[in-house]
Amino acid sequence: MVVPHHSSSRSFHILSNAYHTSFHHHHHHHHHHNHHHHPSLVIFWCLVISLLSPLAVSSSSSSSSSSASSSSSSSSSSQISLGIGETEGTKQDLHQAILRDETVARLHELGKVSDAAAHLERTFMSPASIRAITLIRSWMEDAGLSTWVDSMGNVHGRVEPKNGSTQALLIGSHMDTVIGAGKYDGSLGIISAISALKVLKVNGKLGELKRPVEVIAFSDEEGVRFQCTFLGSAALAGIMPVSRLEITDKSGITVQDALKENSIDITEENLMQLKYDPASVWGYVEVHIEQGPVLEYVGYPLGVVKGIAGQTRLKVTVKGSQGHAGTVPMSLRQDPMTGAAELIVLMESVCRNPKQYLTCEGQCNEETIESLANSLVCTVGEISTWPSASNVIPGQVTFTVDLRTIDDVGRNAILHDLSTRMYQICDKRSLLCSIERKHDADAVISDPHLSLQLKSAAQSALKKITGEMQDEVPVLMSGAGHDAMAMSYLTKVGMLFVRCRGGISHSPAEHVLDDDVGAAGLAILEFLESQM
Repeated sequence: MVVPHHSSSRSFHILSNAYHTSFHHHHHHHHHHNHHHHPSLVIFWCLVISLLSPLAVSSSSSSSSSSASSSSSSSSSSQISLGIGETEGTKQDLHQAILRDETVARLHELGKVSDAAAHLERTFMSPASIRAITLIRSWMEDAGLSTWVDSMGNVHGRVEPKNGSTQALLIGSHMDTVIGAGKYDGSLGIISAISALKVLKVNGKLGELKRPVEVIAFSDEEGVRFQCTFLGSAALAGIMPVSRLEITDKSGITVQDALKENSIDITEENLMQLKYDPASVWGYVEVHIEQGPVLEYVGYPLGVVKGIAGQTRLKVTVKGSQGHAGTVPMSLRQDPMTGAAELIVLMESVCRNPKQYLTCEGQCNEETIESLANSLVCTVGEISTWPSASNVIPGQVTFTVDLRTIDDVGRNAILHDLSTRMYQICDKRSLLCSIERKHDADAVISDPHLSLQLKSAAQSALKKITGEMQDEVPVLMSGAGHDAMAMSYLTKVGMLFVRCRGGISHSPAEHVLDDDVGAAGLAILEFLESQM
């Protein structure tokens, strides 16, 4: 995924300074000369600069790029002020304290709410997710929002303006995590939105919004527990089939049971009632970590998302003949393990060189093939075998395939060709194969007008932070699925990405600079202020 815009080296030399110390491959080289001034001179110049400008920025970024940067790295180490146009330093400190410092502290706090002692894991309706619901609700109430939990376990916090439109702006992200997760995926979008509304509350401006604003923490986006993504947002968008309530986790517990265990009674009727009336919604906005390396590469803290890749999840089952590892000759085996291995390597070849494999049968044009070559990614993330013993030829092997691309026509063409070739391999090896499509989501293109508003909010936030005009904010594609995909069935959607270190996500090494967290909060605030 390439970014059309390239930042000039001047634009973010302060914000990306901490990255340059640890990422030497970056293509902007900033020369900070004379680092070894006499300390008293440095203090003198810091004082001069801070007196000259209320938006003084120290070039030593607050959060060192070590992920150990604690939430207490207070404003003493960095003076990137998140000022909102006021001249009193106290108000700017207050905004910085809420949009950056408090948000970071809350991210760390929510990051400790886990079902496992050694890593972060918070899945749909688990004990940790119930503790997270309580915590998020308390933060929403602190920001002046009325809160409730719906019958799918989503947490809502809403503010109704004194007068104005009845169409609500929804801002959301997910509170569930993968296993061995980082602290920012999902949580950043929820907490930054709450912080921006809290600043409005502190400034007495919450009632001046021209439409209701509702922050939603979705109960399940990752799909870890039930192998089915977007349970929370799909229900609100009205695209969740009732049959989803009956799917089971690895212990045989259904979605309905999981909710019942937590005193949430979900029936077919109230699942239908969860769907928002499209006429009552103005649009949906989501702020999320990029989960990729592009923003870091171009030296920008924020980017606008122009669309989200479509994705398909397959479950491939290969059945063979179970037998004794010592007594069945190689020539007489029907081994589903070696068969599965061949299928997986085939999948890798097809996804690396779709042009070589695609037959298309007249279905796809040059543009589709080009788009596949640029955006197609395929992964086998899970394999299970039965009976799974070292001295037994397995009787059955099951694996998952995750396939994504921005081109829906191309995705279906690739799936058709891949399945055909997989069945041929199974026939050749006398194995019984089945390929089930477990999840399908079409690509989503962001609303152009909403994207433009988010872009100008991001630009305005970064101008306030650096004190100078910014270049074009980068525009990116998202290879990861987000709740915005489900919400696009209900209303227009827009997304902002936030830079993350090394592009690493779904890992404890996931990290966002404190100042980038602050920039994200300020961008949401700027966007909200444009809605007044």
